Formats: sequence, C-alpha cells, structure tokens
Amino acid sequence: MSMNSGVFPPDTGQIRHIDSIEKNDVGKIASIESPPPPPLAHFKGYTLPPGNPCEGFTLPPPPADKKRTGPRPCPVCYLPVEQAIALMPDAPSFSPGVSSLTYIHEENLSKSEFGGSEFGGYPSLMQRNDSYDVRESMSVHCGFVRGARPGHQTGFDIDDSNLLAMESCRGVVVASAIFGAFDLIRQPQNISEYAKGNVCFYMFVDEETENFLRNSSELDSSMRIGLWRIAVVHNLPYDDPRRNGKVPKLLLHRLFPNARYSLWVDAKLELVVDPYQILERFLWRKNASFAISRHYRRFDVFVEAEANKAASKFDNASIDFQVDFYRKEGLTPYTRAKLPISSDVPEGCVIIKEHIPISNLFTCLWFNEVDRFTPRDQISFAIVRDKIREKTNWTLNMFLDCERRNFVIQGYHRDVLERWPPPPLPGAIAVVHPPPPVIDETLPNISASSFVTSPIKKIPTKRGRERKSRRHRKVIPG
Repeated sequence: MSMNSGVFPPDTGQIRHIDSIEKNDVGKIASIESPPPPPLAHFKGYTLPPGNPCEGFTLPPPPADKKRTGPRPCPVCYLPVEQAIALMPDAPSFSPGVSSLTYIHEENLSKSEFGGSEFGGYPSLMQRNDSYDVRESMSVHCGFVRGARPGHQTGFDIDDSNLLAMESCRGVVVASAIFGAFDLIRQPQNISEYAKGNVCFYMFVDEETENFLRNSSELDSSMRIGLWRIAVVHNLPYDDPRRNGKVPKLLLHRLFPNARYSLWVDAKLELVVDPYQILERFLWRKNASFAISRHYRRFDVFVEAEANKAASKFDNASIDFQVDFYRKEGLTPYTRAKLPISSDVPEGCVIIKEHIPISNLFTCLWFNEVDRFTPRDQISFAIVRDKIREKTNWTLNMFLDCERRNFVIQGYHRDVLERWPPPPLPGAIAVVHPPPPVIDETLPNISASSFVTSPIKKIPTKRGRERKSRRHRKVIPG
C-alpha cells in the first residue's frame, strides 16, 4: 500500500527558482547571489464553482416523527470522490500565532502540584500557564516525554516495524483504538480504491485485545483485519483504559509525524464515507484546520459536568475540582452571547485535523488537561480553545452532530452485543416459550404441580360503552 500521497513540497517557490537557474544559467551559479526565498505559500481555501449542487445546499427540516426524539443523521452534500481528491491542497494552511512547535523531552521528572503522569511529564502550573502564551516558536509538554522518540521506550510503546511504517505515512491517516477488548473491529465502508491505496488505516490495540482477536480467529500473522493495520501497544501509561485511549485520539501528530491530515474515529463507530470526501467537506471547503461536531443536546460545560456525574462517568469529586478550577480561570456558562462560538461541548468521538503547528498545539494542550484532571475530554475542550483564541485568531469548525452521524454509524460496545441472543437461522420459525412459573416455597402444602394447574380467578374488567366513554370523555371549559 502506498503511503506517499500528498507530500508537502519543502518550499515550492525556492525550488522553482533554483530549477530555473540550473536550466538557463549553467556554470554561472557560483557568481549569482540568490535572492531571498519567497514566503512559503499557504492554502487559502476555495469556493465551489457556480452551479455546483453543494454550493447552495441547506439542511431540510427534520422529519415530523414524534415517536423518534433522539439524535439522528441529516443530509450532507459531499463532492464526488474524484473531485474531493483533486481539491486536496498543495500547501499547508496558515498557522496563526505559532509557526514552530517542538516538544519537551525529560528523563528526570518531579511531580507537579497536582495531577499529571510520568507519560505527560508532570508539567507545573507555571509551565501550564506558559504553554497558553502562544508565540511564534514554542516548546510544550505533549506526552512521550521520555525515550528517544514517541512509541519507543516512552510508555505507549509500539514495535519498530509499525513505527517505521507510521513515519512513512505522509498523506492521510484514519485511526482508532480498542483497549481492554471493549469493542469489535468495524470495517470502513464505501471507501474508494484511491483511498484504499493511499490512506493509512491504523487500529491501536493492547495485548488483551490482541489475544481476543487471535482467539476469535480475526487476526493472523499479517496483522491486518480488512483495511485496518493492527498496531499492538505495550506498556500502557495509565491504569484507566479511557485515559489510554486519549493518547492516539489527541496525539496522532506525534505518532504520525509526517502525516498531513488525520481522521480519528472511536472504535464504536463505523466509517461509511470516503476520508477524502470528509476532509473536503469539513476542512478544505471551510478553510479550517480542525473540525469536531458539537454535542447534540448539551452546549454548556457545567451542564456536561453534571451529566457526567449523574451517569457515573468518573469520580464526582474530581469532576467538581476540575470545573471549579476552570471557573476560577474565567470559564462561564454558555450563552448566545458567545456567538459565533456555537457550543462549549463537543461530541468528541470523531476528530478531523490538519497537522499544522496551531492545531497540534491545541491537541497537545487538550491532552495535558486530560492528563492532569479527568479523562472526560468534553469538559476540558472549551478552556483550551478559549485560551488559544485569546492569543490568536484561530478558529475551528464545530459542525452539527447530525452531520457527524451521516458519515459514521454508531454501534454497541462488545459487552452489550454479547448479551443479545443470536439471530434465528434463515427460515427458522421463532418459538416463544412462556416464562417459568414463580413458586413461593414458603407456602405450606402446595406442590409445584398443584400451583401451576390451580384455576386462577380472573378479575373482571370494565368493558363496552362505559370504558369507551371514559377514554374519549370531552372536557368542557367552564
């Protein structure tokens, strides 16, 4: 499978200038003083041509189905795959505020005031504040603080063969993860042949999940299941599988240092639209470098925190501590006064990202909040976004959750599926057995047979006109 699609030219303008000198003035290069290279070109977006079906596309009204009140998908206007591929930018987007981003490497660590981990490097509160002071050249904590390179003796370790393949991925990466054998492998659907040959599909699993896949005969020596290349992770940095899952979710730019774009998809989701169509619709057409859907119901971090507590998503005291910390830093409840910000709460199961310094900084700092506080990333999203917006004019695309549900189908975790009865065989007649009788063994001199065969006196029910009139009784205002 080719991994070399869409490589950025190192400096397009400078290369063309040197080529022209070599072709036209051979032998004179030493005597020519080269002019300073032109500034690196950046992708500035585009508009669809007049008459394109997607140009004036608007969402239709939701179907009038009172029986279905929950979230549902809505139509999305994608360009044909060939057109989407042709519109892939030749240059990176502009990165406002920061143009050079490096990552802190430390071997001798000391614990910070609270929270954090060895994997995250225990950044102090002073270092945390400094990381939000966005400037042209920055060095920040971003996981993998120990070891020679991410994935090698850092915690969250990956075999060298996979690391080399990940480094060679220079175009688009689609990634997911399963830890604790919590989910089933779901194959992407409707993927173009071009994407099958040029997009890197990676599924990160722990050793427990690897053993489950081998025992179920899904995984063999090829370490591939359908489109997914299976990358086994060793020495997980956290005891909590949810926190381990945040490493590939938020730090794909560190695991794939040469990739241009990434699409993160939670393992409970099945991707059903080609990655290039998704990138075109939610990044390139919007001239955005980061896209995520907003929660379909909740817009306020404080409401989201209470919902997490009510659902026992994490320790309530830890959630309260985190929210109180953010409140003291200036986070306020969401109101319409925050527009054009449409929400403070994302639905974080899908992340669409261009790997440029500003979006990499955002996910680094978002990961640092998850590392220091709770793994509930929906709680920490807004504080990171707002602190970066204070220093730059960077914006991200928060699209409708119904649009997300258009290109991914939500499934069930493995433990739920295993509790369901198997489907009947084709042509088989389903036999419904009555429930066994309930026998109270404390009753004297009543055998099971006499209990079952004893006649049961029926309680008379009201029928006919009286029942009908009561159901349809009219109320006369008086």
